[in-house]
Amino acid sequence: MTDASAAEARGPSAVDNGRLDRGGVAWSIFEGGRDPFVILITIYIFMPYVAGTMVGDPVRGQEIISRWQQWAGWAVMATAPFIGASIDKVGRRKGWLALIVGIMVPLCAALWFAKPDGSGLSVAMTMLFAMTVQVLFNYSEVLHNSLLVRAAGLQGAHKASGLALSLGNLFSVLALVFTAWAFALPGKVDWSWVPSAPLFGLDPATHEPERVVALLAAGLLFFGSIPLFLWTPDAPATGIKAAKALAQGAGELWRMLKTISRYRDAAIYIGSRMFFVDGMNGVLVYAGVYAVGVMKWGALEMLAYGILLSIFAVLGGFVGRWLDAGIGPKNALRLEIFMTMLSLTCFLGMRPDMIVFFWPYDAAAHGPLWNGPVFGHLPDMIFVGIGFVNAIFITAQYASSRTLLTRITPPEQTGAFFGVYALSGVATAWLAPTLVNIGTRATGTQQGGFATLLFLLAVGLVGLAFVRGGGRGAAYAA
Repeated sequence: MTDASAAEARGPSAVDNGRLDRGGVAWSIFEGGRDPFVILITIYIFMPYVAGTMVGDPVRGQEIISRWQQWAGWAVMATAPFIGASIDKVGRRKGWLALIVGIMVPLCAALWFAKPDGSGLSVAMTMLFAMTVQVLFNYSEVLHNSLLVRAAGLQGAHKASGLALSLGNLFSVLALVFTAWAFALPGKVDWSWVPSAPLFGLDPATHEPERVVALLAAGLLFFGSIPLFLWTPDAPATGIKAAKALAQGAGELWRMLKTISRYRDAAIYIGSRMFFVDGMNGVLVYAGVYAVGVMKWGALEMLAYGILLSIFAVLGGFVGRWLDAGIGPKNALRLEIFMTMLSLTCFLGMRPDMIVFFWPYDAAAHGPLWNGPVFGHLPDMIFVGIGFVNAIFITAQYASSRTLLTRITPPEQTGAFFGVYALSGVATAWLAPTLVNIGTRATGTQQGGFATLLFLLAVGLVGLAFVRGGGRGAAYAA
């Protein structure tokens, strides 16, 4: 292979000292446009609306949502690992990615018609549309990630990845702030910089300010995709049919699994991570539904909560880096999992009239802490503070998890191990929803469903005790 062709195979920016060109920036913008779906629809606004308003009973709503997410998790588990393992054999990705986005955008926008009185989409159709988008979201992530090196080159990959994460957080926060300013705050506060009524004539009585986030998420995904399709280079065609590529991918997946099985510590770590990362994902996914049902928060409180936690999540990346350097990634992970378990336990003891199990609170006797539109009482403030702890340490866990893998695996096998690492993230995507569904149905409470996530975190924490290495400054030793 000539020097020119070798550079081209590594991506266009590889010949430019890692500086991102428009293809790398466009790749990052796509993630910025895609991630608000998770924040607006899955976590903070739309799913809590479904549980609290469409279903009308947050406990029943949590059960229904977790059951549908369980089915979506099964679909991802059964398909995404094979797609991920075969993606390099497929050749061109952008056509497949365009098809996926072309389905996601209208399905997401259609959630606007999930009206509270049932005259639009039923709860079942709403969940079918939302979970289809969620499955396709996972497929888009696999295809998008596979274009990273071609978009930014080996030298610029970390810059594009960091920019993508930053844009994902930025676009999500801006979307939450805009929704609060344009639709939720008008009519509730007498502030000069807030419109006197919701923009575009949206009617709070029919929950249009909550439903409009579906259109917002769909629009961000659509417009965020355009730069990628215009400027990010595609992989070359291989001439291999899709069915054959999937068959070859299954073989590649089997070879990766055999490789990792020969390394005890890495295998134990990957197995442990499958539990604790699913538990942490569950805390994020169900936090919104839980807050609506237990703390009785409305759309405005959830918007403010989402904005604050998204900001604190950025701090988590720095905390992960500091902990990795200070105490080593394995001890950092232990601390991050423990703190998540502690904050989750505190969540279970929170109600508007109770603070962390033991301190009753009478709102009428104490009065509001301030005259603002949200979080006026002490239990609300403490619940938000607990959420800050979760946001910081769950985000830090994602950073420490990657660092630990590099410390306990041989450098020459990095590709295979990170392949299994990525696939393990979807292999148990069904587990947290299943446990939350079982716990909610068995106890008839949201707390009972949410508490099952402690089991996943505990299994992961115990598993880490059997992993050798990963200390401060430690590198892999055969």
